[in-house]
Amino acid sequence: MLDEELKTQLAAYLQRLVSPIELVASLDERSESKDLLALLKDIAALSPHISVRENGGDERRPSFAVNLQGGESGVRFAGIPLGHEFTSLVLALLQVSGYAPKVSDDVLAQIRELPAGLHFETFISLSCHNCPDVVQALNLMSVVNPGISHTMIDGALFQDEVERKQIMAVPSVHLNGEPFGQGRMTLEEILAKVDTNAASRDAEKLNAKAPYDVLIVGGGPAGAAAAIYAARKGIRTGIVAERFGGQVLDTMGIENFISVSHTEGPKLVAALEQHVNDYDVDVMNTQRATALNANDHIEITLANGALLKSKTVILATGARWREMNVPGEKEYRGRGVAYCPHCDGPLFKGKKVAVIGGGNSGVEAAIDLAGIVAHVTLIEFDSQLRADAVLQKKLRSMSNVTIITSALTTAVLGNGEKMTGLTYNNRLDDSAHELTLDGVFVQIGLLPNTDWLKGSVALSPRGEIEVDVKGQTSVPGVFAAGDATTSPYKQIIIAMGEGSKAALSAFDHLIRTSTS
Repeated sequence: MLDEELKTQLAAYLQRLVSPIELVASLDERSESKDLLALLKDIAALSPHISVRENGGDERRPSFAVNLQGGESGVRFAGIPLGHEFTSLVLALLQVSGYAPKVSDDVLAQIRELPAGLHFETFISLSCHNCPDVVQALNLMSVVNPGISHTMIDGALFQDEVERKQIMAVPSVHLNGEPFGQGRMTLEEILAKVDTNAASRDAEKLNAKAPYDVLIVGGGPAGAAAAIYAARKGIRTGIVAERFGGQVLDTMGIENFISVSHTEGPKLVAALEQHVNDYDVDVMNTQRATALNANDHIEITLANGALLKSKTVILATGARWREMNVPGEKEYRGRGVAYCPHCDGPLFKGKKVAVIGGGNSGVEAAIDLAGIVAHVTLIEFDSQLRADAVLQKKLRSMSNVTIITSALTTAVLGNGEKMTGLTYNNRLDDSAHELTLDGVFVQIGLLPNTDWLKGSVALSPRGEIEVDVKGQTSVPGVFAAGDATTSPYKQIIIAMGEGSKAALSAFDHLIRTSTS
């Protein structure tokens, strides 16, 4: 099941096992059960501390539990965790055996204090790059707290359950049989949802923090670069971010990051986070800024009520997926309306879908989906596609793709449970049309995350933060960088450069204005 190179790599990791573990398989007659058993035997052959038992009694088959010998861990995989989930499997093996997870003591204590009886299920696809973070977080919680259990479920192998529970986007998490959350979630975000007292405790801790020299709002490429450049100056630096990594976490193929021929968003974010952690930067994750006020210090108010103060602030809040803003879009989000083709595409195998948007992102999404689904209809508002010529050529060569231009999407249709189609108007003759579809992937660009800044700093008509050549905003001591600003060309490498420039500008401001 595993090739020799992967076996060699895995064997090296398995040397870190602390205690013997047992893989308990629940199998049926499907070929996937044979494949799963082959995988488990391959793993067991790599370490004397791993054994396999085939008499598991789980109702989902094929599946397996990762247990300490003679006990249970609450960690289960329903499916074959390869692809993006192979790392989740490796971490589960190590952590169940007793290998210490790389999280803070405060987080571990918070997990241990959660009440018993929390049974999580995460529906995933093996091509989903957002799913492993959720799976790994819930697995860790199950290892640390014996009152918690978690099962990863590969939606492609359990289609009947996916259909029954109307799972149309991954990752999709259920808690005790009820919907809990959808999309990428960090361990901290999950804990915040489960632990109802977490917000007030966080606010108390944050309010006690001393003022910063530089406080960065946003943890994407611009924010990370700003933090590194500021910290290297030896000044007190903090990052407050709703989600470290930002939009890059939702990006798969990155081939224009100079000196790196190819990488993926989650890998790049992991490298950014590690680089930031190499310096004395106070990272405050899962915190959303709601207001900015300039007084003796510049003050940032957070959603939990906390107030952070700093001599200078760098706004690097990035951007989010632009929505169509048509009737039915919000109602059927996660029930046919999707924004990540890599994540959710496998759930639409053999079905009809549409892609909204004819730029590079839209055309790339249509190409990817055409290899999975029965048919793709690409809908573009303009009279022609805007994607690179090489992408258009590839798209037009695919037999199961229809391209519609000069089209304005007017509504998403559904039956109350899931999406069933959409309507659009032909902009040339204003005629109305209806398409029968199982899903739609929206790829129409980004919106700056600046709604909370209205009235605080000058914004462009498009909602972007107005900055000068040094990244200075309309408020002295407040700088901005990245996709949230008027800086042209929204690219990762440009955002990093702008973040670095903003940090240098903030430092220059400090040395010219500070008296202590």
